[in-house]
Amino acid sequence: MHFTVAVLPGDGVGPEIYSESKKIIAKLKEIYSLDLDLVEVEAGDSALAKYGEALPKDTINVISKADMILKGPVGESAMDVVVRLRQMYDMYANIRPAKSLPNVSSLYKDVDILIVRENTEDLYKGYEFVPSKGTAVAMKVITDFASRRIANVALSYAKKRRNKVTCVHKANVMRVTDGLFASSCKEILKGKVDFEEMYVDAAAANLVRKPSYFDVIVTTNVYGDILSDEASQIAGSLGIAPSANIGDEKSMFEPVHGAAFDIAGKGIVNPTAFLLSISMMLQRMSEISNEQKYARAATSLEESIRKVYLDGNKLTPDIGGSSTLSEISTEIFSKIR
Repeated sequence: MHFTVAVLPGDGVGPEIYSESKKIIAKLKEIYSLDLDLVEVEAGDSALAKYGEALPKDTINVISKADMILKGPVGESAMDVVVRLRQMYDMYANIRPAKSLPNVSSLYKDVDILIVRENTEDLYKGYEFVPSKGTAVAMKVITDFASRRIANVALSYAKKRRNKVTCVHKANVMRVTDGLFASSCKEILKGKVDFEEMYVDAAAANLVRKPSYFDVIVTTNVYGDILSDEASQIAGSLGIAPSANIGDEKSMFEPVHGAAFDIAGKGIVNPTAFLLSISMMLQRMSEISNEQKYARAATSLEESIRKVYLDGNKLTPDIGGSSTLSEISTEIFSKIR
């Protein structure tokens, strides 16, 4: 099956990460006979400055014809790019793994958590208004449909992992909205997996106290945004954290970290999160096409990254090394088989 990927290199460190990643993608294509094409388009702060739109019409036209989106980090226009794309194409499941890598300093070893975040509702709908001077109101939108849909996604992942799902909410305070989310998830999950519920403040504390307690966490949009960043840092660094935005018709893959303007152009950014996002994209291609070559390519990339981290000789400054973006990328490239 053929896949067309719309690539949004993004802002800050995004373009240099993508530039170094091209050779890795090309090698995977050659070794595993991957039938995919990459089409670069503009989006983000740079596009806003150039065209007056963070997501230009030409970019949307390319994305609409593509099967997947591979996106680098964007700057201040993230709401106009990331959130808009998620809602435009109903990419309802945000999948954020937090997994340890060798030789990355952290409080815990062998962290392996998967956060399944509802991606289209909650306060991030952006329904905000000012009813009177000095007062601002935001609407929190939760539906039974979206809650059940994300619970089913969590169920499918849990069955491939350790068969445990923790539903995180704050239904003791937000009894209507979070109460609906909690009850919908419970109806889908209870009896099918090791299921439990946990308030979001307790979940935040327990992630720090004992991350090994968790397997799959399913939660709402805002809580998932916060907890996934916390979990990634517990695993070692935001620089190693990938993510996927999954929809039935289109999916988008992106690193969790931001544009990091302070180090842009210095050639020291860590490409790991972006490369692991590529691996997640290849896994998604395998699921859609039922062709194992995409899954094998994904595994090869993950294993190559892990080998480089295990060696520990070509790591970037954010994780205690002194290597450049080019050096770690070349090392990963050399280990792909």
